[in-house]
Amino acid sequence: MGKMNNKVAIITGAAMGNGKGIAEVLAKHGAITILADISTEVHEAAKQLTNQGYEAMAVEMDVSNKESVDKAVQQVIDKYQRVDALINNAGVVRLANFLDMDEETRDFQFNVNINGVWNVTKAVLPYMKEKQKGRIVNLSSVTGTMVADEGETAYATTKAAILGFTKALARETAHYNVTVNAILPGYIQTPMADQIAKESNPDDPNAVIAGIASGVPLGRLGKITEIGEVAAFLASDESSYITGTQLVLDGGSTLPETVSVGV
Repeated sequence: MGKMNNKVAIITGAAMGNGKGIAEVLAKHGAITILADISTEVHEAAKQLTNQGYEAMAVEMDVSNKESVDKAVQQVIDKYQRVDALINNAGVVRLANFLDMDEETRDFQFNVNINGVWNVTKAVLPYMKEKQKGRIVNLSSVTGTMVADEGETAYATTKAAILGFTKALARETAHYNVTVNAILPGYIQTPMADQIAKESNPDDPNAVIAGIASGVPLGRLGKITEIGEVAAFLASDESSYITGTQLVLDGGSTLPETVSVGV
């Protein structure tokens, strides 16, 4: 029996990248996975899981749109009558220096990364409160909470906001046995990392990835499955006495005080 056996878990942004990987790991641990995404490719992602013998369901959801979120969550409730775990993974990034960023680009990131977490959590939490049990796992980042590079002002702001949201909500939901925690990844080998590399150096994005890896004490980018295993732990009963905290998965990238001392 897996740690997530028969638990209904919604994973947002699950058509690809971290979200799809998290869904695969949760399914391996026995979860009934609900893959949610604005992209219609989410149906293929769910089909891949069902073809492997896992129970999975796809719902189309624009996390920045409350009506879309409510409709998708209702589909889950209609079928399973509960949500045991919510993994708020959906997120976007657009690099631009503060003075160069237009309001449309800023708001796009704010609406998905901040309002998206808010909207899905608000739609799911009443059902957890009714059952007096639940797990909420938010994907924040080391960016904005611990470190930042040029061009990340908007993105860093959203990820710092998610950590603040996590702590405040954990305090409120403790009254009905719902835990809220955050995962703070460093660089993970995902389509988003590839996008950042292309934006940073369109002529040689691989050089960007190699440069990132060289600054990580463990010498590599993280794997999506490594995010999934931490998400599974925080979404399971194994983490029952953990709430309002953050787990950093960065291969030690935030450890160095300088890039030259001791080298």
